[in-house]
Amino acid sequence: MPNVFPAPSILNQAFAGCSAFPQRTPDVLSPPASKWTARHELYPVWSAVDDAKNKAAKLSDAAVAEFDKASSKAQVKAGAIELYSAKFYAACTVGGVMACGLTHTAVTPLDLVKCRRQVDSKMYTGNFQAWGKIFRAEGLRGVFTGWSPTFWGYSVQGGLKYGGYEFFKKFYADLVGEENFHKYKTLVYLAGSASAELIADIGLCPFEAVKVRMQTTIPPFAKTTLGGISTVTGKEGVAGLYKGLYPLWGRQIPYTMMKFASFETIVEMIYNYLPGKKSDYGKGAQTAVSFTGGYMAGILCAIVSHPADVMVSKLNANRQPGEAFGAATGRIYKDIGFRGLWNGLPVRIVMIGTLTGLQWMIYDYFKIFMGLPTTGGAPPAEEKAKA
Repeated sequence: MPNVFPAPSILNQAFAGCSAFPQRTPDVLSPPASKWTARHELYPVWSAVDDAKNKAAKLSDAAVAEFDKASSKAQVKAGAIELYSAKFYAACTVGGVMACGLTHTAVTPLDLVKCRRQVDSKMYTGNFQAWGKIFRAEGLRGVFTGWSPTFWGYSVQGGLKYGGYEFFKKFYADLVGEENFHKYKTLVYLAGSASAELIADIGLCPFEAVKVRMQTTIPPFAKTTLGGISTVTGKEGVAGLYKGLYPLWGRQIPYTMMKFASFETIVEMIYNYLPGKKSDYGKGAQTAVSFTGGYMAGILCAIVSHPADVMVSKLNANRQPGEAFGAATGRIYKDIGFRGLWNGLPVRIVMIGTLTGLQWMIYDYFKIFMGLPTTGGAPPAEEKAKA
């Protein structure tokens, strides 16, 4: 029986050119581009951006590789570090020195303006106006007035604070037992941080006294840290370096209690919200969580400790020789009133938020560098399942 359907070749000939879509054979050249069509060669920025992205990715990979290489060498040299051993606390102390010493020194220009505005709120109208005025009068060195006692003071304080916190947190956790620790862990964080800060401030106080006097006297009463210590002890004895200890405790202990307890809580909440476990996330993600938790904790720290910070600045700058602490505090409060206790708060929120976030990021990155787990984490599996 003959085939009643036409062959495919006949169909192609019959309906050629009827398709809505252009039919091109491979050997037919494409028509020339319209003059309105964008030409890639005229926009080199496209390729420049791609090149920049590729270079950034290569640099990032190289940096990670170098970090891992240096980390491996450091861990081999230090040997195995067991949690809560002497090596562990020593590593945490070094991490605290780096975290606090570097960050506080970096924000010296902010601290300078804050302290001067706390002592005299009419001295400057704003931060940029203040920096411009100081720079024109004293140069870049003037903008960083007080950096030396800041670096040494907060390096000592940071080491004792972070290393001490890890020690006292473990000490109080063992004291109450594992079951009670999970019930009352916030109280353990508060007690551990308060105990660590009580000791750390004894190391900080002499340097803080010199720093504040450098920053609030124009021109500065001393050019170097040792020169400042020598000047104070020559006029007032060693006690002159510690006359701000009580208000320093009043500022730093609530600050540190809020800093550590809120950080631990916020980080736990973040990991509880994220899918998976903390161990599922890499180094970069964990340190990003540390920075976020630290920044949020820093805002709370700034608010809680600001009135005491104002009093510390005022007492170090204006307390008369031989004047009792209570009498000096009463005199200063009478002069400035309750509203005066909040001078410079917006600046301090920005400064302390950034400072605290960077401190936790540096501290936890150093712990990773030494092969240790980062601070804080998700609650136990059974608690997370109930949440």
